[in-house]
Amino acid sequence: MLTGLLIIPIIGVIAIFLVGENASHQKQVALITSLINFVLSLVLWANFDSNYNGFQFVTGFSPFVWGRLGLDGISIFFVLLTTFTIPICILSSWGSIKVGIKYFLMNFLILETLLIAVFVVLDLLLFYICFESTLIPMFLIIGQWGARERKIHAAYFFFLITLLGSLFMLLGILVMYFHIGTTDYQVFTTMDISSSRQRILWLAFFLSFAVKTPLVPVHIWLPYAHTESPLAGSIVLAGVLLKLAGYGFLRVLVGVFPEASNYFTPLVFAICTISIIYASFTTLRQIDMKTIIAYSSLSHMGVITMGIFSNTLQGMEGALIYCVAHGLVSPALFIITAVLYDKYHTRLIKYFRGVAITMPVFSYFFFVFTLASMAIPLTGNFVGELLSLTGSFQRSPILTCLGALSIILTAAYSIWLFNRVSFGAQSVYLRTAGDTSRREFIILFTLLVPMLMLGIAPNLFLDTMHVAVSNLLY
Repeated sequence: MLTGLLIIPIIGVIAIFLVGENASHQKQVALITSLINFVLSLVLWANFDSNYNGFQFVTGFSPFVWGRLGLDGISIFFVLLTTFTIPICILSSWGSIKVGIKYFLMNFLILETLLIAVFVVLDLLLFYICFESTLIPMFLIIGQWGARERKIHAAYFFFLITLLGSLFMLLGILVMYFHIGTTDYQVFTTMDISSSRQRILWLAFFLSFAVKTPLVPVHIWLPYAHTESPLAGSIVLAGVLLKLAGYGFLRVLVGVFPEASNYFTPLVFAICTISIIYASFTTLRQIDMKTIIAYSSLSHMGVITMGIFSNTLQGMEGALIYCVAHGLVSPALFIITAVLYDKYHTRLIKYFRGVAITMPVFSYFFFVFTLASMAIPLTGNFVGELLSLTGSFQRSPILTCLGALSIILTAAYSIWLFNRVSFGAQSVYLRTAGDTSRREFIILFTLLVPMLMLGIAPNLFLDTMHVAVSNLLY
């Protein structure tokens, strides 16, 4: 079944290529392919044994896959998030992409295969190859179908900075290969690596993942890439691509270099605290709605990283929940911004006021997802942030209290944004427009349901990941 997750999108790419030049048929094929993959991932979750300590559905060498594939209680949620996000990307771009729609859809299906491969491969060299290969379709998506005139510059900026950071990971993998003689992840977890060697290798991997997270000061590519990217690009970037680093932190740094992770935890906490405070204050002074959401992601990813490196069960499980919740809420906010842009052709806050008067259904979704971004109870963000900060507090109370300022600062810029856009007398700059379309309603409602499930019934997810996180920690 894991091989099927990788092969089905490739079959979809071939089908799109063969279906002809009918754009409607191409979109239908892409959507059906991505939905089949999502259903298959749900079947995997239904057949997943939460009490088994180890990788499941392990697949050996096959004509399509080099190396072994496997799934545990950590990677299964990243796979589910990926297969859930790609159909959202396709639906959100249903009528907005006019030129090159065939190649746009093919890029997203190829990207889906590469993202799933990152989460299921059990070989670090193959992990690196898939990790870096995701840059190619994203480079094309931003550079070819970006929203504004500086899209090519943003595409190169995103590609070169993240590629440069990842070269340190490649050097670390080569050092481990020459030292141990293999790149198999499960072998690495059983090897006794000296403390000094662990620290050097840890720094190489951490720098690569910090760029992808991103953390201050290697964050400068993210707001730029989001601003210039098309809507679907922003959705997959915020929903899945930023989570590659969180998965790498858990799988490689904590799993393979536990002593070094413990040694460098104060450094990580300090960087995360700076990232949270800096990103929050920077968000408060932005005037572009898309840039606000992009900078808010920096703050949320800082909390997630603190939870991962707390070396506590609560913190690590909370970080995983937060990864999934953020992968639902942030794309929803980008979609809400796109709805306003499609109607009024601007994202600048100063032109908006009184949208709730003419768009009540839209304002309801905007309000609920704003509350979710603020981590209000009964949302997945609340569960993830609470557990992450609880675990971090056990490790460093002072830095965690400073990092917890994100609760207040997130509320400040979120409430200000929603209040300015939705309430007050209707803006004289904007014409009266209709409410959300049926397609937009379906997309936002589809994101709303799992977000509430995470907040109302978190044990449904925590029970699945508990054994895997405990094994990684202890």
